[in-house]
Amino acid sequence: MVLDRIGDKWSVLVLLSLAPGPMRFTALRGRIGGVTPKVLTQTLRAMEADGLVTREVFAEVPPRVEYELTSLGRSLHEPVSAVATWAENHITEILTSRAQSA
Repeated sequence: MVLDRIGDKWSVLVLLSLAPGPMRFTALRGRIGGVTPKVLTQTLRAMEADGLVTREVFAEVPPRVEYELTSLGRSLHEPVSAVATWAENHITEILTSRAQSA
């Protein structure tokens, strides 16, 4: 169950995107790119239910909502970031290998 969350590409991208600090939905969607509002909403709700993200609604007109990593979410950032760095460092090798086996 936990590996499903960590292995979900949108959850990983949300986690990496929220690492610097709180962010509004539209800014988060823009930073991630390629995610539909529906999928991002579902991902954020699932991460909130898992205790990885908090959602804060500000009583303003129009309402402002910000998402932020919890301490549990921040503790997951380091290992996920390490995997992301590994992937970036080895993408050329992986793509070369795929091309050779195709």
